[in-house]
Amino acid sequence: MSEDSEKREKFVRLAEGRTQSALDAIRKLGNLSNRRAYEYNDADVKKIIKALRDATGEIERKFGSTSGDGADKFKL
Repeated sequence: MSEDSEKREKFVRLAEGRTQSALDAIRKLGNLSNRRAYEYNDADVKKIIKALRDATGEIERKFGSTSGDGADKFKL
């Protein structure tokens, strides 16, 4: 196996796992929207969304891309 294909396999394995973990964490943040279980205000929500947007913007800058497929289960 060539070094390039090993690097590609490593990237795919890590990217899929880490992206899936990030998506799961974002879904868990959504669970906090239950007003019967939690108390929050619009400023709290805006802070969370801004932090997420800033983080995704940083990733886009690092990769030099803005595309995404929006799939429910991340797969390369």
